[in-house]
Amino acid sequence: MRAVRVTRLDGPNTVEVAEVDEPANDGVVVEVHAAGVAFPDVLLTRGLYQYKPDPPFVLGAEIAGVVRSAPAGAPVRRGDRVAGLTMLTGGMAEVAALAPERVFRLPDTVTFEAGAGLLFNDLTVYFALTVRGRLRPGETVLVHGAAGGIGTSTLRLAPALGASRTIAVVSTQEKAQTARAAGATDVVLADGFKDAVKDLTSGRGVDIVVDPVGGDRVTDSLRSLAPAGRLLVIGFTGGEIPTVKVNRLLLNNIDVVGVGWGAWSARHPGALAEQWAGLERLLTSGQLPPPQPVVYPLEEAAAAIASLENRTATGKVVLRVRG
Repeated sequence: MRAVRVTRLDGPNTVEVAEVDEPANDGVVVEVHAAGVAFPDVLLTRGLYQYKPDPPFVLGAEIAGVVRSAPAGAPVRRGDRVAGLTMLTGGMAEVAALAPERVFRLPDTVTFEAGAGLLFNDLTVYFALTVRGRLRPGETVLVHGAAGGIGTSTLRLAPALGASRTIAVVSTQEKAQTARAAGATDVVLADGFKDAVKDLTSGRGVDIVVDPVGGDRVTDSLRSLAPAGRLLVIGFTGGEIPTVKVNRLLLNNIDVVGVGWGAWSARHPGALAEQWAGLERLLTSGQLPPPQPVVYPLEEAAAAIASLENRTATGKVVLRVRG
């Protein structure tokens, strides 16, 4: 089968599409039609992720396709359209084998490309807003990196979960268009976002800040929170892990909350199924529109992964594995 393989840890541009053996017939075997691209893939190509497989290995944590075979008792069966998680490697290939608890039936209204773009980002954001962020109806959510995968997922999900307003923070006017298309109520530029948010909220601030970027934005994010607001720390695509002066938390009774979706899912049996059930209800009811990912052919996997590293990607990035 064809697969996207890392043979040396020199970055996205060195990955290759190669013929490799199909995985062992363990768990649910899926003929992959599309595979998601996520920031951990970038880190894996440089040996910078906390999990460090030895090359050569196949990239890809999220897939969508058709079940070839499934063991007795699995929640899916042969011929089902599904989305699923490898939980780190093996997904960017024509065939993938997944644990039964990480495979979910895909609604007929969701394409394979959209399905492959649902899992990492939407499950992370669903968990962030409902469990860690305690989003309440009518609240305002601000999201950094709003044109990226987590950002556009937040702009789609927050209103479906009850937010009355979403404020997107972007670095360029081009990315502002992406954020608006994803459903942002308001869009502001990263440069000077604190003052812009103050004006938009008449000085009150926002209830939740979703931050997958990190870096030097954290202090102004804290200053942008309303009393009892929550800053959700999802990642550090900006490259720098910031520090927080905790006295700032006292002034307005605000929270800085870590969002470790993978760690939570690993330690809470049934969490993935519960989160997917929530997403599926929103998708099938029409409250949550499917993502509209940027789709690359499998042969252009290196460029797709590099677009996350160089921050030119807008929205979710997906590889089309089969025509």
